[in-house]
Amino acid sequence: MAGNDAQPSQERPRGAALGLPGTGPGSLASFGQRVVAFVVDALAAALVAGLFTAPQLPRNWSLLAFALITVVFLVLAGQTPGMRLLGLRLAHREPERRLALWRAVVRTGLLVLLVPALVVDVDGRGLHDRLTGTAVIRDR
Repeated sequence: MAGNDAQPSQERPRGAALGLPGTGPGSLASFGQRVVAFVVDALAAALVAGLFTAPQLPRNWSLLAFALITVVFLVLAGQTPGMRLLGLRLAHREPERRLALWRAVVRTGLLVLLVPALVVDVDGRGLHDRLTGTAVIRDR
């Protein structure tokens, strides 16, 4: 056998277990994309909270603003402002319906704790997504 013979890959594409394509629209978002969307949402929440706490810093009020913004936007639009900016959306088991309020609240509560979002599976989905049956996917 020659050293350059191509062998078929035994590695499964990310998201294959969920029935998602490996690349392009509908595929799982990368960790980097999700982090950037999170940072955008966190900064927006800090600005919103700062409007109410000025001239003081918002401190923990920005966590409340983050949670409210995230839950409202996920339930109504299926994506947060940060996700929208990066071309991402939240997929769940019933794609033709809105995300259930309980899923949005539990997912956001775990996301605020941050650690569950850093505990990822082989597909790169965080614990907060696995527990709520959701996944952040590319919208475009």
